[in-house]
Amino acid sequence: MSTSYLPATTESISEALEAKNSSDSISILYRVLENPSSSPEALRIKEQAITNLSDLLTQENRAEDLRNLLTQLRPFFNLIPKAKTAKIVRGIIDAVAKIPNTSDLQISLCKEMVQWTRAEKRTFLRQRVEARLAALLMENKEYPEALNLLTGLIKEVRRLDDKLLLVDIDLLESKLHFSLRNLPKAKAALTAARTAANAIYVPPAQQGTIDLQSGILHAEEKDYKTAYSYFFEAFEAFNALEDPRAVFSLKYMLLCKIMVNQADDVAGTVLSKAGLQYQGNELDAMKAVADAHSKRSLKLFETALRDYKAQLEEDPIVHRHLSSLYDTLLEQNLCRLIEPFSRVEIAHIAELIELPLDHVEKKLSQMILDKKFAGTLDQGAGCLIIFDDPKTDAIYPATLETISNIGKVVDSLYIRSAKIMA
Repeated sequence: MSTSYLPATTESISEALEAKNSSDSISILYRVLENPSSSPEALRIKEQAITNLSDLLTQENRAEDLRNLLTQLRPFFNLIPKAKTAKIVRGIIDAVAKIPNTSDLQISLCKEMVQWTRAEKRTFLRQRVEARLAALLMENKEYPEALNLLTGLIKEVRRLDDKLLLVDIDLLESKLHFSLRNLPKAKAALTAARTAANAIYVPPAQQGTIDLQSGILHAEEKDYKTAYSYFFEAFEAFNALEDPRAVFSLKYMLLCKIMVNQADDVAGTVLSKAGLQYQGNELDAMKAVADAHSKRSLKLFETALRDYKAQLEEDPIVHRHLSSLYDTLLEQNLCRLIEPFSRVEIAHIAELIELPLDHVEKKLSQMILDKKFAGTLDQGAGCLIIFDDPKTDAIYPATLETISNIGKVVDSLYIRSAKIMA
């Protein structure tokens, strides 16, 4: 970076954009920012230089330089309106976020900016940076720190009645509680976000995020039909905006179809006009699961889980529901296989179902304990012994009902005799 500054003019910006390589462009833009002039025109040119510089540094993956740029610009922020400062700061933080593997840097950068905004008493900007910091901490699975930060922030923002920021924070709180498996609080926070959103105009992307979170919570409660409608709303919003989250909304729509035993509809949805736009591993994974579910094949199911591990097992929402689906499918298959037998070797069942012996034995013992069928495991002989379903004797319920009726008669006679004696 040169010590001699350049004039803050459109010619300097043009010179930077026309430079042979990005390093020269960056050097010229830095020299424009070093210009001490504080005239309105110079400030406008410097704002443009900051935007161009942050774009170039992002393309070069120079996250540390973006962080230093934010520190270097602090004297400049005193010369421009607070709203423009907020826009520039948030723009540079967003630029750092576009560079891969910078989550720790983003967290430390946000913490630095929070300290600076407190010192400068820039409440509006501080609240937004703190909300961003809470989101980053949640992504980093630092849940207690994120929750403490959000708790104080929510109280402060509710006092100021900043509805748009309140929607963001309530939505973030809902996601945080969902990650902590606290479903009642996640639903309460989402309701608060919806209430705040109803009072103002909410951008389509934000409305899509609310619908996506609503779908996730309904799916968690096994209300897959309602969840599907929310995922569909989210998909339409994200699809119109060409937001990358559209493919996840579509993926969760397909998951809901599978969970309500409509796996045959998955292929049609994937081949529809909207589905064809998002062909890729995410949808291929759901097609594989739907195919396994339609054929009631555990082998195909396990193959899908193995082939699409990143799309199925590493997605916590899909993984949770597919684990439940796998257990149900396994139980149905085992019940169907053992039905003709009164005594059968566990190895034979494992061979029929094409699963490891220890896995089948463990599942059978669990099903016996859960009273899915009456039986016992003879581990010495390696056999499963199935008992006939014990027939309930009708005499016991009838006797209990008779005794109950006699009790009512006695109580009635006692009340009558008490009235006569009085």
